[in-house]
Amino acid sequence: MDSLSSLATFVHAAETRSFTQAGRILGLSSSAIGKTIARLEAHLGVRLFHRSTRSISLTPEGEMLLESCRRILQEIGDVERELAGNRATPRGKLRVSLPILGGLFAPTLAGFMAKYPEIELDLDYSDRLVDIVNEGFDVAIRTGEGVDSRLMSRRLGLYHLVLVASPGYLKRAGTPKVPADLISHACLHHRFPTTGKLERWPFRQDNKGPDVPLPVAAAASTLAPLLEMAEADCGITCVPDFTVAPSVTSGRLVRVLDDFLDHENVFRAVWPSSRHIAPRLRAFLDYFGANLFPA
Repeated sequence: MDSLSSLATFVHAAETRSFTQAGRILGLSSSAIGKTIARLEAHLGVRLFHRSTRSISLTPEGEMLLESCRRILQEIGDVERELAGNRATPRGKLRVSLPILGGLFAPTLAGFMAKYPEIELDLDYSDRLVDIVNEGFDVAIRTGEGVDSRLMSRRLGLYHLVLVASPGYLKRAGTPKVPADLISHACLHHRFPTTGKLERWPFRQDNKGPDVPLPVAAAASTLAPLLEMAEADCGITCVPDFTVAPSVTSGRLVRVLDDFLDHENVFRAVWPSSRHIAPRLRAFLDYFGANLFPA
């Protein structure tokens, strides 16, 4: 027995309360509809309709089955529409929340826009923790492992915090050999904009002792000014490795105290939980997953 076809036939008969009318909708005879319902009743072992010479009505079992069938057929229709949409060119507006991290996202965004010209990106750069659901974002890129229960997530890549300074500063102030040496250095700190607290420099706590008390020469709520000050010989700063990779490669900045650091964090995309993902969002997730931190 074709169960799905039989369920659809049952729904038409139940909603029209007529085998004849259901047959007209499906292009079948009322006799064919009656035989399909009889086979379905025999398969399930219950009576679905009360029949008379002039009308039909649902039994309690039929009412229960009708509610379930509507839900099942709706789910199948949703999946079919999603699969059909995935074959089409992704298009439409995509509202994205991004942290302020210099030029990290620019190359990936440029590649995405070139590949998907019919997707309109609405980008909001902010270091605050946006409410994705209530503020109407389609997706946000965040750091950390914790995820709101209303959200789905996908891991995009890992990063590490590193300490850097310019060759000019190190020549003038000396290169620290151990974390305690930083007490006599100009330290440039990142301050969390939501809490006002300084981000901890992640020194390995082998002996579970207290953190090194670091001086504060300057603090900023975004990373860009810290990098600018470090390159201008103003001091040592602690920033994600990807933000300084070009400067380290070119020699404008030098990494220090790597052996004393212990840090790893994750970048992830998060989006409102739903059963199905729009093609434009799926394209964004797949592209960023493959290109933001390429192997």
